Amino acid sequence: MTSMIENTCLDCANPYELARFWSQVLDRPIDPDAAPDDDEVGFELEGDRWMLFLRVPEPKTVKNRMHVCLQPQQPRDAEVERLLGIGASMHDDRRTPDGKGWAVLRDPEGNEFCVLRSAAERAATA
Repeated sequence: MTSMIENTCLDCANPYELARFWSQVLDRPIDPDAAPDDDEVGFELEGDRWMLFLRVPEPKTVKNRMHVCLQPQQPRDAEVERLLGIGASMHDDRRTPDGKGWAVLRDPEGNEFCVLRSAAERAATA
C-alpha cells in the first residue's frame, strides 16, 4: 500500500492572517469556525484534504526545503501581479524573454512559492 497526503501544514507566526492570504491565492474559504487568535487555521482543498497554518514560536530563518508551485488558470504574469497585489513579494524572477520560466514569490511571512505558466501558455510554446 502507499500513502497519500491528507494535509499540507505551514508553520507561521499568525495562522489566521496567513490562511487568509492563501485562501485568496487558491480561492478557497477559510474554515468558518476559525478565529483570529486560533493556533491552527485552515481551509479545505479538493478531495477532503486541508491546508493548515500552525502557530509556532520561532520565525522562518532560511529557505524553504519544500514549497508550493502554482499553475494559474490565467496567464502567469497576470497571476503574479494579482498575488503581488494581495500581499506576496517577488523573491526571484526567473521569467525569460521568450515567455518561459517562473516567478518565485514570498507569502507575507516569507515562505517561498513559485508561479508557473498556465496550461494555455505551455501549450502555445510546445
